[in-house]
Amino acid sequence: MDWLPAVMGILRSKLPSTEITIHSEDSPDLAAGLVRGKIDLAFMRPEKHSPGVQFKLLRHDPVLVFMPRDHPLAARSAIRPEDLAGQPYIGVSPVRAPTLRTAIEDFFKRNGLTIKPAHQAENLAMAISLIASTGGISLLPLYAQNLLPKTIASRPIQGAAPMVDLVIGYNEANSSPLLKFLLSKLEAIKFQASSRDGR
Repeated sequence: MDWLPAVMGILRSKLPSTEITIHSEDSPDLAAGLVRGKIDLAFMRPEKHSPGVQFKLLRHDPVLVFMPRDHPLAARSAIRPEDLAGQPYIGVSPVRAPTLRTAIEDFFKRNGLTIKPAHQAENLAMAISLIASTGGISLLPLYAQNLLPKTIASRPIQGAAPMVDLVIGYNEANSSPLLKFLLSKLEAIKFQASSRDGR
């Protein structure tokens, strides 16, 4: 939501006649598309086992706790790791969001937490729906705040919260002049996106 408008703005101003096709897919599918040469550029999480794919860091995103607005933990300004124990937990898919899942599991281990998901969300919309319908909590990246209904709240995690990287991915064998142009504008893209999200 922050990055695509910055890219489109640069493309429209510099290359108005270029045709752009936009796909919305999970990071593993985007990585596969980059490997096969079907996609030129992707905003994604860095995916392991993606031969020939290069990643350029855009930012580190903290993972937050998401819960119903009337949940007892929503009264706090920040959530301690130990507060998560015993809560109905909505996990994320190890197939659709492996990088996020690993970051959360590592966070649980570091804090001595044994938390098993009561439900598993296959995507962000499903996670938000499960939070609203079950009264459970979930750990999701910062950008999910942009998509919340009024009935869902988010709070930061106290201490060392799990982090996930947002990157631009591309195939190093791709010789597209358009790709090279966009990569040369990476700092301008970062500046425009950070101006939009206030970071």
